[in-house]
Amino acid sequence: MRIVRLTDETKQNLLEDLLKRSTNDYGDYEKVVADIIENVKTRKEDAVFEYSLKFDKCTTTRETFQVTREEIDAAYQELDAHFIKVMCDSAANIRTYHEKQKRSSWFDAREDGTILGQKITPMQNVGVYVPGGKAAYPSTTLMNVVPAKVAGVPNIVMTTPAGADGKVNPATLVAADIAGVSTIFKAGGAQAIAALAYGTEMIPKVDKIVGPGNIYVALAKRAVYGHVSIDSIAGPSEILVLADESATPRYVAADLLSQAEHDELASAILVTTSETLAQKVSEEVDGFLRVLERREIIQKSLDNYGYILVAPDMETAIEAANEIASEHLEILTQNPFDTMTRIRNAGAIFLGEYSSEPLGDYYAGPNHVLPTNGTAKFFSPLNVDDYVKKSSIIAYSREALEKVHEDIELFASREGLTAHANSIRVRFEAATD
Repeated sequence: MRIVRLTDETKQNLLEDLLKRSTNDYGDYEKVVADIIENVKTRKEDAVFEYSLKFDKCTTTRETFQVTREEIDAAYQELDAHFIKVMCDSAANIRTYHEKQKRSSWFDAREDGTILGQKITPMQNVGVYVPGGKAAYPSTTLMNVVPAKVAGVPNIVMTTPAGADGKVNPATLVAADIAGVSTIFKAGGAQAIAALAYGTEMIPKVDKIVGPGNIYVALAKRAVYGHVSIDSIAGPSEILVLADESATPRYVAADLLSQAEHDELASAILVTTSETLAQKVSEEVDGFLRVLERREIIQKSLDNYGYILVAPDMETAIEAANEIASEHLEILTQNPFDTMTRIRNAGAIFLGEYSSEPLGDYYAGPNHVLPTNGTAKFFSPLNVDDYVKKSSIIAYSREALEKVHEDIELFASREGLTAHANSIRVRFEAATD
């Protein structure tokens, strides 16, 4: 891996490199996505089936579009019992963590008859997109569905592409069943997002769409935002390891590569105060590259977006970490909890050398759907609040309103909104006549 001195200039160059991975730089795909969305809006299932055949080589009909209970039961038979138990344990951990995020409606009543409050209502229909193709993502299924169930969403519709044989990956189906998905449809890509956003004869229109996908999925989600809500526009995966001389080089190297293997756009960055650690980590990376299966993808990722940054002190290293605002941040310092208190921007923070990033991906419980590409400065991980709506409650008695009605009328009149002022004034006409 390249080793670079951390300066204002090198930090700025790195940030500019990382921003090149944004979906805003893929305008060439937008017309393709727009055409797909319009076709699905107009022709519904017929358009979805045509795109499934074109892109996934899968022949789909109205009879085979929805996954049946028999297909789910068959999927259980294809998996070993131990893996099913692991998924159940993971789902339980995710559920326990997210249950702590639940909020209740509240009401504040005063003696003068004023009642203020907030009513929290789960969304009715949520669409979950789960990628398919050559890979299976049961963990993504659990992370997107379980918080929705905890929030109380009654109808969760999942779309995921089937293979050329018309089958969905069995691990994905079992994870969906464990998590509590209501219905599953065999559709992928931008056409699945359009179907969820606008509805078809078989797929109900949803209120929100969550879940990751390729550039077509990301652009489709961006295109339908406003007609429905979305979780975020997920970018390529990224990890930043913040370490001092106490870190174990082999662990650091392994953790960096755990994200670099996702794809060529993934980012793996080490920021350290130790030149010795930097050199040893680079050597360990070279050793791992000789034996890891996805070495070609990893190498391209490291060539494009892999860095080892050597900082003059920990304060400078921490400031760089806050500027990069990584999706995953591992802190491998002598006192990681103290270091963590100075971190402002990160999607998920992993403390200590036995809290490696895959622990969060699969098992610990916190959500692995995280802000990417610097958006951790203003976005949060997927959570229960993403599946509920908050309504303000306002109730005033005549006594309570009478005390303040002239103030409200003044405010409205100063804005030139006389009908607003009149709406309050008419309630006290008798008192002023």
